[in-house]
Amino acid sequence: MTLRLIPYLVMDGNAKEAIQFYEKALDAQVLFSQSFGEMPENPEFPIPKGTKDRISHATLKIGETELMLSDTFPGQPHQSGTQVTICITTNEKEKATKFYEALQEGGQVGMPLQETFFSPAYGSVTDKFGVNFQIFTEGEQMNF
Repeated sequence: MTLRLIPYLVMDGNAKEAIQFYEKALDAQVLFSQSFGEMPENPEFPIPKGTKDRISHATLKIGETELMLSDTFPGQPHQSGTQVTICITTNEKEKATKFYEALQEGGQVGMPLQETFFSPAYGSVTDKFGVNFQIFTEGEQMNF
């Protein structure tokens, strides 16, 4: 089993700029970057014109550490104080479910744990202490 806690920054439309900044400032290497326009289309969540270049997910390697970041989904509010989350990454769906269920006790679900195009089990929750977590399960071809 793998288990990692990765800082995840949620930006307000300036993730590309942040990536370029961290490349220079921290010698970061871009391991993965995908815009909203590169994602599979979903009629339930159409991407507004002019926002397809926003970053839906990126992973940077800084030394021995990874940093993940994205822009907010177009049309979603961005609130200072919630832009840093902890991404709990595992390769076991059962562990992801266990962590998700434990963290939601007394907390608030942001996104139910579910299969997505990028993960066999992904969800988000704010625990009872106000800490935001993303639960990400790696799939065989889904290493970001």
